[in-house]
Amino acid sequence: MLHLTTPKNVEGAERAASIIGGLALLGNGLRTGGLSGVLQMALGGMAIFRGATGHCELKRILDENKHDSANIQRYSHMPLDSETHSPDFRSQTALPDSTPMGHETHPAKP
Repeated sequence: MLHLTTPKNVEGAERAASIIGGLALLGNGLRTGGLSGVLQMALGGMAIFRGATGHCELKRILDENKHDSANIQRYSHMPLDSETHSPDFRSQTALPDSTPMGHETHPAKP
């Protein structure tokens, strides 16, 4: 559903390109005729509407998904119980660091 109350997400040259491309598709669809022409006219009309209103639902949805995926944290390996009882961990009093990757702090080297 189109949300015309949301801020415009198509600006400037992108709007102009949508209108020009939409007019070209509309004109070519009228000349072509048949099913192919109807599809071209429909796409051209959608592009003209996108450029005229400055709103694009597909772009809004893709931008939301892009921002959501940027917040995913990646974690380092957490040892399994069987690993903590292996000879490698006998000398340690605590489990290895489980800080998420990319969030490590490195002490200053002398």
